[in-house]
Amino acid sequence: MSLSDRPILLVEDNPMDVDLTRRAFIRRKVNHPIEVARDGEEALALISGWGEQHPIPLLVLLDLKLPKVDGLEVLHHLKTHPRFHVIPVVVLSTSTEDRDIQIAYREGANSFIVKPVDFDQFMHIVEYIQSYWCLLKTPPPIP
Repeated sequence: MSLSDRPILLVEDNPMDVDLTRRAFIRRKVNHPIEVARDGEEALALISGWGEQHPIPLLVLLDLKLPKVDGLEVLHHLKTHPRFHVIPVVVLSTSTEDRDIQIAYREGANSFIVKPVDFDQFMHIVEYIQSYWCLLKTPPPIP
């Protein structure tokens, strides 16, 4: 599988934010497929199937406030996984709580971005995510 075929996993429970993110990525002409997990439990199920049933993503965009399993627990699971801990995780959350930011970085988040409510501002965020995480940065090999 080539790098451009690897998906971006969006872990987001808010349907409006899922739609906003998809539209922003389409408008930016991001070529990576967007795979969506709508809660933490679904994200953990996807992670358990990576490399077998599902392609390993290039990047994970993770909301913190999720039903069933909290985003910080998903982050912890991913960053302690012996094979997938190298996958970059960008926390994309409405939280501005210092505690959430500190815990996310302590658990291994590669970046923490506060979601803007304005679509144009969100487009800029997607542009930065695409530029750095999808185009500039060389992803680590997955063992």
